Amino acid sequence: MKLTKRLHSCVQLEKDGRVLVIDPGAFSESDAGLGADALLVTHEHPDHYDEGRLRAALDANPAAGLWTLRSVAEKLAPAYPGRVHTVGHGDAFTAAGFEVQVHGELHAVIHPDIPRVTNVGYLVEGSLFHPGDALTVPDAPVDTLMLPVHAPWNKVAEVIDYLREVKPRRAIDVHDAYLSEIARPIYDNVLGALGGTDHGRLAAGGSADL
Repeated sequence: MKLTKRLHSCVQLEKDGRVLVIDPGAFSESDAGLGADALLVTHEHPDHYDEGRLRAALDANPAAGLWTLRSVAEKLAPAYPGRVHTVGHGDAFTAAGFEVQVHGELHAVIHPDIPRVTNVGYLVEGSLFHPGDALTVPDAPVDTLMLPVHAPWNKVAEVIDYLREVKPRRAIDVHDAYLSEIARPIYDNVLGALGGTDHGRLAAGGSADL
């Protein structure tokens, strides 16, 4: 399986000529979802869910499908009958040949005064886990963790503890659009030194074979 990092929290996976894209949101490239055979969305916040990008991807490939939580599915299902699938914690499904398990239920706390929305994470091929906007620990081993490294809802101590709890073989940064280049080495150093696993990052468009 090949991983290609897109901007912010969007990632693209390729296997056997099929393409799966997770979270082509408003901070990702305008064409981030194009070419996808399957699309997964973790939650409704615009940096993860952009209706225009999803519609463009679904229109470009009439065989493509979308798997997501109810709040997003309800917005798109009427226009794409039979192609939009609602999923939740504990579900397992096959999307364009990719085996996917769903873990998690709620977005991380931003502030007690801000209501929490539903958030689901996806474990793809029993290997790569994308948690969306939560520090969900799946009840299954994780080889590659897409690590939400910087967000309004986290601090670096929590990210370190998350790495220690999940214990992936390696972690690759996502949710990084807010992080300036001057701060990158600080995060790299502390996560590498204290996270307990191989930590790295890919530039947008960079790829790795998993």
